[in-house]
Amino acid sequence: MATTLITGGTVVSSTGRTEADVLIDGEKIVGLVAPGSTVFGSDLTASADTVIDATGKYVIPGGIDAHTHFELPFGGTEASDSFESGTRAAAWGGTTTVVDFAVQTTGTAVPDGLQKWHDKASGNCAIDYGFHQIIGGVDEASLAYMPKLVDEGISSYKMFMAYPGVFYSDDGQILRAMQKAAELGMLTMMHAENGPAIDVLAAQLAESGKTSPYFHGIARAWQMEEEATHRAIMLSHLTGAPLYVVHVSAKQAVEQLAMARDRGQNVFGETCPQYLYLSLEEQLGAVSEEWGDFEGAKWVCSTPLRSREEGHQDHMWQALRTNDLQMVSTDHCPFCMKGQKELGKGDFRKIPNGIGSVEHRMDLLYQGVVTGQLTLERWVEVTSTTPARMFGMYGKKGVLAPGADGDVVVYDPDGHTTISADTHHMNMDHSAWEGFEVDGHVDTVLSRGKVIVDRGAYLGSKGDGRFVKRGLSQYLV
Repeated sequence: MATTLITGGTVVSSTGRTEADVLIDGEKIVGLVAPGSTVFGSDLTASADTVIDATGKYVIPGGIDAHTHFELPFGGTEASDSFESGTRAAAWGGTTTVVDFAVQTTGTAVPDGLQKWHDKASGNCAIDYGFHQIIGGVDEASLAYMPKLVDEGISSYKMFMAYPGVFYSDDGQILRAMQKAAELGMLTMMHAENGPAIDVLAAQLAESGKTSPYFHGIARAWQMEEEATHRAIMLSHLTGAPLYVVHVSAKQAVEQLAMARDRGQNVFGETCPQYLYLSLEEQLGAVSEEWGDFEGAKWVCSTPLRSREEGHQDHMWQALRTNDLQMVSTDHCPFCMKGQKELGKGDFRKIPNGIGSVEHRMDLLYQGVVTGQLTLERWVEVTSTTPARMFGMYGKKGVLAPGADGDVVVYDPDGHTTISADTHHMNMDHSAWEGFEVDGHVDTVLSRGKVIVDRGAYLGSKGDGRFVKRGLSQYLV
């Protein structure tokens, strides 16, 4: 098999950094050696088939985005990134594994929904991929299928306390699913917002003429997120089921998670780049010449962007430092403004919910290193190592070590990245991050030992990615 040597770089893990060369044989890492070591021969540089010079750069495990939605039907349309375009964009941004969500809704069968997602992804992905299972209809059949999900390498499932009539589960349904999950060791993922109450608030706002995107954030008040987070935690405590709360945006919800963790509960949370940087006032309330006050539709997502005045963004960074939040995913669910987001013009309730970020997560979090919000090691931990451990992939993914997949990113701290819709690779007609400047750059990306991005060139192919059969969470206490 072909060998690849990454030489001269600083290898960064979740626990430290060291000057080391990385040797890959075929698809697997076979060794990390001190520069000049003769353990694998007298002249590795001469004997390796491919040599990548990483002098002055960081060498890190490939990023893992554990929350994406490619080709997701939502709000009368479908997420604009396919598995092909979305995973290619992820690769450009230094992400080498994604975990997407197979969908089951009320009245449909879990295995049918799962098979549909296998059909969408198989042969189309640029990088490796796994699935979580959305269970949107808790009934005897869906509960009975949960053990088979584990057998098929899908060890986590998602429920919604929001979106009545679409994905919503009531407390009794959540209780039953959590009881089954506790038996199986499955990780329950929760969209924690009080959907029925939000729908009332949204209707009241619309009836009073408050229909612009700004009021999407007002309707989905932080109290609705805190209350649902607390309720999910209590159901988790009662059943003994591990709980992972997705896209946490409100500092009060973080406080609920922190209290549960202090009690020793297996309760975890993720946040997303939008909740670290963007806000209700600046983005949802934006106005432009082209779109007027509908400009804010670009940033309509759920949970919503929170008020900067209330300090939610600073609290998210703090929670990442203190491990009250364990990782950062994107909740990548992109929609174009034209023909998709504009379905909600005149009524924020009809705007498809979602932001596109899968290409930018690694860069945006690295900028947090530059500004002192995170250490270099914590950057690797929240973007790669913890996602691998949380979702049963660690050892194969999330680490540079012998036996691990050759998923490697060479990152240049002296490089620069300007984010723009003119240059991004996601299938969107705008960027939620237009004009953002990042003091760093993804130079080279390897997926299972194959160079798929190198210094501004895409070298990968459709179908490079394989399905990852995951084990149970490795993060539980």
